[in-house]
Amino acid sequence: MYLPTHFEETRAPVLQALVRQYPLGLLIPLDADGAPVANPIPFMLDAQRGLHGTLVGHVARANPVWRSAGQGVLVVFQGPQGYISPNGYPSKAEHGKVVPTWNYATVQARGTLQALDDAAAAHALVSRLTDTHEARQPRPWAVGDAPDDYIATMLKAIVCIEIPLTALVGKYKLSQNRSAADRAGLEAALQADAEPAAHTLAAWMHHPAGAAK
Repeated sequence: MYLPTHFEETRAPVLQALVRQYPLGLLIPLDADGAPVANPIPFMLDAQRGLHGTLVGHVARANPVWRSAGQGVLVVFQGPQGYISPNGYPSKAEHGKVVPTWNYATVQARGTLQALDDAAAAHALVSRLTDTHEARQPRPWAVGDAPDDYIATMLKAIVCIEIPLTALVGKYKLSQNRSAADRAGLEAALQADAEPAAHTLAAWMHHPAGAAK
């Protein structure tokens, strides 16, 4: 992707935090005709496995994407994003030389897709995924809450995938190219917006690492 130096994010903890907070990745391999195919897949990042970590997830057995095992793939994670009005810039009143833009944070991961067609691996993976995402629930649901035979049937319908990462690249376009005064004015304007998404974007502009917990 096009990546100006002032928008490049290289800190591993910051990149990993975005993936954990926005785990729905767009998995993009090439099909048999060489055309890109995009599948939204919820991933979990195992940061301790490999140089840049390993993405793990699962797909429906009926989804042919897992048959792309052995192929280099791209996974795109989209963090907070939103429209930026020039009305938020103090410099608008000074000289008027301002235009709208769009701010966003995104992470691109690359690696080789691996398929694990194994019942035990599938059970372990869905248990980890469930425990991770249910942790915020007042009464977390667990895989063991469902009948064993039902879970066994459901597991037969999925295939686990892993992607040991060879690269993890972040583009955090958060008005770093503006003056400190313009950035402060924009953050205040976003905080005053009625949309919660604008508040999230303002928090990431102020401190991306701290905003992604």
